[in-house]
Amino acid sequence: MSTVTKTVIPVAGLSTRFQPATKAIPKAMLPVVDAPSIEYVVSEAAAAGISDALLITGRGQEAIADHFDAAPELERALEAKGDQARLAKVQATNDLARVHVVRQGEALGLGHAVLTAADHVGEVPFAVQLGDDLIDPRDEILPAMIAAQAELGGSVIALMEVPTEQISSYGCAAVEPAQADALGADVVRVTHMVEKPAPQDAPSNLAMIGRYVLGPGIFDVLRSTPPGRGNEIQLTDALQTLAQGGQHPVHGVVFRGRRYDTGNPLDYLKTVVSLGADHPDLGEDFMTWLRSFLAGR
Repeated sequence: MSTVTKTVIPVAGLSTRFQPATKAIPKAMLPVVDAPSIEYVVSEAAAAGISDALLITGRGQEAIADHFDAAPELERALEAKGDQARLAKVQATNDLARVHVVRQGEALGLGHAVLTAADHVGEVPFAVQLGDDLIDPRDEILPAMIAAQAELGGSVIALMEVPTEQISSYGCAAVEPAQADALGADVVRVTHMVEKPAPQDAPSNLAMIGRYVLGPGIFDVLRSTPPGRGNEIQLTDALQTLAQGGQHPVHGVVFRGRRYDTGNPLDYLKTVVSLGADHPDLGEDFMTWLRSFLAGR
């Protein structure tokens, strides 16, 4: 059984890069093939043994929580049609996790969104999943992060090697070998973090991707963390404080699997194509069409 049972999923952003598509629909509800992106995130948590999901939402985002509620009229309609396959998929979303909602009120940064979860989380380690990052279910990362946090304490972040010219789009970490031989070489100790550095100033090519397993000590640090880059309370700044303090170590798990970015329209389209090509029901026909389409360009 997982030592981490709660995850926090911030979804309160304004999604300005997707306007006007997200003017009335939360970005977390945009479909990725046949499910909204938020379902991929909650499903990832459930597969890692996490049973409690807290959504940090904003105004007009009620549809996100509604997606995980029962829909009696829809279910009855599908049952009357004898469409058992779709009925099963609809009902499966009802039981992925116990889904709760907290309103952020004002979007003051990722650190502020995480701090909003303090009362719900309590004094236990917890996960944070950013909805713009989708992790392929064949390449899970959360179990390794949970295991690292259980053995080493403190907090654990997911890291991924990226081309140097792309590092300015991410938080970046400097690392050293960890004293954790049993956990493997992909577990490292984080010594320094910086939010979206210029390539020439980056301490490494290890980007912080949107998965964290945090100790509850993060909340006290966030309460005293001033606004940073973008005049927002940055989770990276709070983690940097912990890494420097020594009392609450920060480790990283280097992810070498498939990750999909839905943070901007172009990468969102790439994600839809990538996952569509691998879809068990649609993939073969989609690839046949796609090859024909590309041949005619």
